[in-house]
Amino acid sequence: MNFVIADTFLKSLAQLDHQSQTQAKQTAFDFQSGTTQPSHQFHRIEKSKDRNFWSLRVSDDVRIIVYQERDTRVLCYVDHHDKAYDWAERRRFAINPHTGAA
Repeated sequence: MNFVIADTFLKSLAQLDHQSQTQAKQTAFDFQSGTTQPSHQFHRIEKSKDRNFWSLRVSDDVRIIVYQERDTRVLCYVDHHDKAYDWAERRRFAINPHTGAA
């Protein structure tokens, strides 16, 4: 499994309070290492324009948005529930053929 952390994830992580940052980092580490807990609730975002966006529960209110396709998972964004879902519902994931950037 390829695991990637997008710049948008790091920027959104920096906007969270310290406790939420700590929880998100731990959840991301657990997700990468395959040791997620049942409480992390990883599921597809149904209203997203891109069917490959998934939500990973960090806490009661914080979600990590993950792009998942075949053997690749990309941490794309993290925020409070509604803002995270709004972010995912407005976007599509694509790779620039010239630069290789997502």
